[in-house]
Amino acid sequence: MSGRDTIYALSSGFGTVALSVIRVSGDRSRMALETLAGEVGVARRSELRVLRDPVTGEPLDQAIAVWFPGPKSFTGEDCAEFHIHGGRAVQAGVLKALSQLPGLRLAEAGEFTRRAVINGKMDLVEAEGLGDVLAARTASQRRQAMAQMSGKSSSVFDSWREQLLLIRAEIEAAIDFADEQGVAVEAHRSVDRRISLLLSEMERAERRSATAAVIRDGVRVVLAGLPNTGKSSLLNAVVRYEAAIVSAVPGTTRDAIEVFLDLDGIPVILTDTAGLRDGSLDIIEVEGIRRSRLKLADADIVVWVASADIAASEKYGPEVEPDILVWGKCDTAESKSRLLRNDDSIRNRISLSALSGEGVSAFLSILTDLVKQRYDFEELPVVVTERQRQITSDCICSLRRSLGHGLEELELKAEDVRVASDAVGRLTGRLEVEEWLGAIFSRFCIGK
Repeated sequence: MSGRDTIYALSSGFGTVALSVIRVSGDRSRMALETLAGEVGVARRSELRVLRDPVTGEPLDQAIAVWFPGPKSFTGEDCAEFHIHGGRAVQAGVLKALSQLPGLRLAEAGEFTRRAVINGKMDLVEAEGLGDVLAARTASQRRQAMAQMSGKSSSVFDSWREQLLLIRAEIEAAIDFADEQGVAVEAHRSVDRRISLLLSEMERAERRSATAAVIRDGVRVVLAGLPNTGKSSLLNAVVRYEAAIVSAVPGTTRDAIEVFLDLDGIPVILTDTAGLRDGSLDIIEVEGIRRSRLKLADADIVVWVASADIAASEKYGPEVEPDILVWGKCDTAESKSRLLRNDDSIRNRISLSALSGEGVSAFLSILTDLVKQRYDFEELPVVVTERQRQITSDCICSLRRSLGHGLEELELKAEDVRVASDAVGRLTGRLEVEEWLGAIFSRFCIGK
């Protein structure tokens, strides 16, 4: 694609590192490469060059220069890359040199990937996967993002779209043979069978999107309990640093404190909350308790923390449904006996000491097992982002509506299938009228 600005940016992030990559994309990429590094060599071959300031001729760095003529480049345009030493002064010097060249400007956020999508080097789903790869912090996030970026989800969406195009073609044929009752009835039954099968596949993918959201955003685990039962101490023991203030004064925790955990490759957001109690006269504590209840309402897993030295701390209200019961201060005999006497129905229970660390590893094992039991991480979801989920939901609604149209309403059925087909096209960004026209004319001889 020509006629666009030539853009440049540091693609490997700022900061002192061993190596940095500066990328240039656009019609003036070759000019930029030759100005800083001299004559362009063989395409896609790394060459050691001295980079020089275009104004003063001062050497900026000894670096690797690579020339990528379009369309065989990341963006589909002419591209150049400078693999430079990662010192801040070197980064700044090369970027300044590029800024002095006519027709070049600093790239906006995501602009290289945007051009790749526009030029057909990747679709929208693959671009979303690339963004998730960059943001991945755990193995499960990386696996899910790689599946999106490598086109696995796109291939499923393309299959959905292809099936919808063929269904539309079959409906068009049924309309043509509407006067032949037996042929039209059988064609209508065939169409509904195919729609039902595809609808089931889409509905399953939509259900699996809940797991995708957990992988992307993390499992929300909330520590709850009465004041001074050891919730903040447990949080600190898990992360092994003082993330939360610990004090013997009730109501010390005023706001939710969140930390990120990687439990066997699964992202978890562990949240410490203000102790739950009624009758506080401290307006700040009251607000903290209100926020605690909001966190509990949104939690995927609730850990109720009790302590033998806090009366009735094992009892919780009807608005709380704990998944794990923790008895703190297990180094005291009283705590151990209370755990054994407790007949609570909570299946997962453990006694631990945040002070000594006893039982903390076992608690994490219980939590990890519970997360794996609750969410199936073995099969990677197809529908991952909220955008994908919403479009899939729209498509499902259209197909459900299409099944409600009988033989006398084939035009309405065809319209609903068209809406569903266009919705699937929005998933990947592929919307071509010629696709379904081609499907009709290649499959049927309808004489129009």
